[in-house]
Amino acid sequence: MATPMNLPPGRAGITSTIESLHDKATRFFAALDGGGTFREDVWQRPGGGGGVSRIMAEGDTFEKCGVNRSVVEGTMPPQMAQRLGARTGMDGEAVFFVAGMSIVAHPRSPKVPTVHLNVRYFEIAGPDGAVVDAWFGGGTDLTPTYPYPEDAVHFHRTLRSISDRHHPSFYLRFKPWCDHYFVNLHRGEERRGVGGIFFDHLRPGDGGLDGERLLEFVVDVGRGLPAAYGPIVERRRNEPYGERERRFQLVRRGRYVEFNLVHDRGTLFGLQTNARIESVLMSLPPLAAWEYAPSYQPGSFEAELLAMLEPRDWAAGGPTHAGTG
Repeated sequence: MATPMNLPPGRAGITSTIESLHDKATRFFAALDGGGTFREDVWQRPGGGGGVSRIMAEGDTFEKCGVNRSVVEGTMPPQMAQRLGARTGMDGEAVFFVAGMSIVAHPRSPKVPTVHLNVRYFEIAGPDGAVVDAWFGGGTDLTPTYPYPEDAVHFHRTLRSISDRHHPSFYLRFKPWCDHYFVNLHRGEERRGVGGIFFDHLRPGDGGLDGERLLEFVVDVGRGLPAAYGPIVERRRNEPYGERERRFQLVRRGRYVEFNLVHDRGTLFGLQTNARIESVLMSLPPLAAWEYAPSYQPGSFEAELLAMLEPRDWAAGGPTHAGTG
């Protein structure tokens, strides 16, 4: 049976941290939008816990923006705990506790990329309440619909700076993980966007860091969008676009929907644990399109965007593929 050492603050401390991140993110996106307001729904989960969903619809900058938090607990069969990657050594039901914040912002303008961020803490205990496994997960990624390589460079350089403050290996590990996670496998391994960082099962002791220091890293990621994403929105929000750009944006949103419904772990976990369905599916855009077998001329902005989705060393300026330069 695994016994994690040097755990972060107890459940009350984790819950407070998530609430703080949630409030700061809400204020940031309200200010960044420039006019929209959030609707708040407080919900309870049958079986234990609940959450707070804040959704902005039809804002000035964002067509839809969701900033959610949840703290849920309950029991799960050992098979489910194993699928989640838990190290329990248990044959019976596991008691779980998970606290997290998730953000998805779908802009109106095709010139402004969609952004996603998620941070979470997961804990598994035995029937006696003793914690047998605990880990952090999360990350953030950028999904453009217009090919501006400099936006990807800025996003990745900011994430590299955040990661390097905590451990020199984090960006080098978590950037490729993101490249290979946000992929529509059924679309010939087509990437959803230009990536970012993604991590899971980050346990106390990883990289020589205890639970407190890993929590500091996760909090830094959770409050990283003002630096990583805010300047991109300010740079692009007033650029002109037409029907062709909007149409392509809706097609790319369709790909976003496919990933979230087929592959996304957070969506699947929410569906499997009876979470509030409107909150689980808040990541879906308000409008999307599915064209039959679209094709794009070489040199078109659509073709350039699709070429941008191949993993690259964006933090170094983007000219080389990740792992080759």
